[in-house]
Amino acid sequence: MKKNKFSWLISTALTSTLVLAACGGGSEESGGDSGEDTSNDTGGEETADDAEEDSSDNSGETYEWTFVTEENEGQMQYEYAVEFADRLEEKSDGQVSMTVHEFGGLGTEVDQVGQLQGGAVEFAIISPGFTGTMVEEGQVFALQFLLPEDQNQVDELLNTSEALNEDLAALYEEQDILPLSFFTEGFMQWTGSSEITEPADFEGFTMRTQDSPLIQQTYEQYGADPSVMSAGDLYTGLQQGTVDGQENPIFFIADSSYHEVQDYMTISNHNSYVAMTTVNPDFYNSLPEEMRGIIDETVEEMRDVGFEMQDELNNELLSEIEDNEETPTEVTELSSEQRDAFRELAVPMRDFYRDNAGEEAGAILDKLETEIEEITGE
Repeated sequence: MKKNKFSWLISTALTSTLVLAACGGGSEESGGDSGEDTSNDTGGEETADDAEEDSSDNSGETYEWTFVTEENEGQMQYEYAVEFADRLEEKSDGQVSMTVHEFGGLGTEVDQVGQLQGGAVEFAIISPGFTGTMVEEGQVFALQFLLPEDQNQVDELLNTSEALNEDLAALYEEQDILPLSFFTEGFMQWTGSSEITEPADFEGFTMRTQDSPLIQQTYEQYGADPSVMSAGDLYTGLQQGTVDGQENPIFFIADSSYHEVQDYMTISNHNSYVAMTTVNPDFYNSLPEEMRGIIDETVEEMRDVGFEMQDELNNELLSEIEDNEETPTEVTELSSEQRDAFRELAVPMRDFYRDNAGEEAGAILDKLETEIEEITGE
């Protein structure tokens, strides 16, 4: 597996972390594969010890798995998946070989979701926004000014929330998508052909959005004209003025060069871009207990590693945008008062979510708001 460019960061982040040993029955290997005919050795009689060993020993098995992402090399999801795969291969002593695909290698985001559900791929990083019509409650991540303003608190919420990791995850599992974890790729920011510091700046402003009624109506609340456009067309759309602005985490703005065709960027922190590490549930549940344990350990390790990765990546690329003299972009950070003006218009969208985002939407949002209050103390 190809090592990613964040290896130095990851090793630094883990210097004080105890890497757990893979689950299993000890370091001794048993004789023979679990499927090997051993009747000649026992005279056709299987002892109790043999039966116990056969049920737990999988040292001879090998696995070839596929991990699809919605981003490309150098971007958060792909680099996360590569590190995940490297760790899984190492923990399994080479039993697991995992191929990581960049976005587009196996189709669109929607194609990849279908491949995961059908078992054509084993693992996928999925943004809930692309499954909003399948699991409507997943649109909770599109609610602006809901999650904590401190990224460390966002990370804590995603790791501990019962509303997300149990209630929402169960709805995805019903659709043959098993979320193993939720993680942040960083705060969302606005870029524009004109400055955005107050809702009035969105008047007459064409804002590119995903195909989400909730997101579209949010920008209508601000006074903007939302326009659905695919990521593949966005650079040209910004360059030609088909749309006036867009939203994304800093690393994606920089890597996609949107800042090169936008004069302004607003550090709005109006949301966190949340993604899910997912697995096909039938595949996962069919694995030996020891192998599931290795996967679970890797998921746990990646919580801290992924957070450090996005933090380093977003901070580094923000500096590059600010220091770019060839295609300068004016960067403005919203004050608390300016954020409050947008928040006041965004809060009513929570009722829109409760009324239009599935039967469990109200209960999930109510529980999530309580969990946020407990974490932030507000």
